[in-house]
Amino acid sequence: MTGKQPDEAAKGKYSSGGYNAGIAVFSYIIGGILVWSLIGWGLDNLLETRWMVLAGGLLGALGGFYLSHKHNLTRSNDSNSSGASRSGSEPDGEGPK
Repeated sequence: MTGKQPDEAAKGKYSSGGYNAGIAVFSYIIGGILVWSLIGWGLDNLLETRWMVLAGGLLGALGGFYLSHKHNLTRSNDSNSSGASRSGSEPDGEGPK
C-alpha cells in the first residue's frame, strides 16, 4: 500500500489540491465554455438566431463546474473540516457506533 487513504486514492492525480487542481478546474470551465459556445454559434448560424451562443456558454460554464465538482476538485483541503475530526483508531474510517 502506498500510504494513501482510500478516499485520496479515488481522487486521482489531483488529490493534493493546490495549483494542479486549480488548473484542472480552470480548464474544465474554460473548455466547457469554448466547446458549448462553438456549438451554440453553429446552431445560431443554422437556425438564424442570436441567443444560442450565450446559452451555450452558460451551459458550458455550468457543465465545467459540475465536472470539477464531480471529480472532487472544488473541495477544500482544510484540516479543520468534518473529515479530519475522525480518530485514526478505526481502520475502516467510520466513527463510533
